[in-house]
Amino acid sequence: MPQPASSLYSPVDLESDELKPSHGEIAKSAFTAPWWAKNRHIQTIWPRFFQLRLKIHWYKERLILPDGDFVNLAWAGDRSNIDSSTGLVVVFHGLEGSNKSHYANDMTANLVGQGYVVVLMHFRGCGGEHNTLPRAYHSGETQDAWYLLNWLTELYPNVSKVAMGFSLGANMLLKLLGERPQQTILRAGIAISPPFKLAECSLSINQGMSRMYQSYLLKSMVNNLVDKMRTVDYSDHLEIDDVKARSIKSFKEFDQHVTAPLHGFESADDYYEKCSAINFMQTIATPTLIIHAKDDPFMSETVLPTEQDLSPSVRLELSDNGGHVGFMQGTPWRPVIWMQKRVNQYFQEILRD
Repeated sequence: MPQPASSLYSPVDLESDELKPSHGEIAKSAFTAPWWAKNRHIQTIWPRFFQLRLKIHWYKERLILPDGDFVNLAWAGDRSNIDSSTGLVVVFHGLEGSNKSHYANDMTANLVGQGYVVVLMHFRGCGGEHNTLPRAYHSGETQDAWYLLNWLTELYPNVSKVAMGFSLGANMLLKLLGERPQQTILRAGIAISPPFKLAECSLSINQGMSRMYQSYLLKSMVNNLVDKMRTVDYSDHLEIDDVKARSIKSFKEFDQHVTAPLHGFESADDYYEKCSAINFMQTIATPTLIIHAKDDPFMSETVLPTEQDLSPSVRLELSDNGGHVGFMQGTPWRPVIWMQKRVNQYFQEILRD
C-alpha cells in the first residue's frame, strides 16, 4: 500500500546545523580609489594632514576603573535625549590616538549627524593625560572596554549599542567579541584596518617606507613613557630607564621591553600570539563588519585571514586600495571618506531589525 505523501518527504529544517554556514565571508569591497589617490600612502596621509576636520562638540567624563586607575571618555551628540536617539556608538581609537584623531573626529561628526550619541574611550594614558598606575594599554587589553560596556548598560539599559574600532582599537574589539561570544550588550561591531596578526605587522612596518609610520608613532610612545616615568615608579616593572627607552627603534623592541613586562607577557612574541585578533574571530557571535585594504602600509597581505578564520557572524570587505584607515574618494580639494557611508549603512541594517 503506498504511503501518504506527507510521510514520503521529511520537512526541511531551515535552522539545522547542516544548512548554517560554517565560516564567515570575505567579499570585494564597494570602495574604489579615485585616480589621484590610488597610492596607499596618499590614502593614509592625506586625511590626517591635509583634510579639514569636521566640527564637533566634545564633552569629557572620567571613568574610574576597578583597580583605582581611570580612563577618560569623550562624548558627542545629544546625551540628554539618548533614549530617543538612533543609538549609542562606542568608539575605540588606534595606537596613540584620541578623540582628536582625524578618523575618530570625523567619523563621530558623521554619526552624530545620523542621530547617534557617541562615546569614545581613551585607552589608559591616551588623550593628553597620564593614568596613575605603572601600566598602559595594548592591542589585546579588553578588560577596560568590557567594564565600560557594562557601565553603559547600567546607565542606558534600553538604548541600542554598537561599537567600532580603528587599527589597534579594531584588533581589541575583535578580540573582545571573540572572548565573549555570549555577550548581548553590543548588537554589532565594526573593525576598520585591524592588524589581525601582530607579529607580522611588527615586521612589515619595520620595512621600507612603512618605517616612517613606525617612527612617527614610536616617538609619541617613547615620549609619553619617559614623561610618565617622572611621576610613576616603574622600577619594579621595567628594566629600562629613560635613556634606554629613548634608544628603542622599533615596535618589536618597545613591546619586548615595555608592553610585555608591564602587562604580564613573557615577551613581545608571547604578547603577539595571545592578543592577535586572528586567534579570536572564529568564535565571534555578534554581527561584525571588517573594512580592510590590501595595500595597507602598516602591514602586508600575509596578515589577512581566510574565510575559515572567520565565524559566520563576521564579514570582511576587502578592497585593493584604501591605505590604513583611509578609504578616501572625492577630489583633492574636496575629499570624501567613503568608510563613513559604509558604517552608516551597516549600523542602520542592524538596528532596524
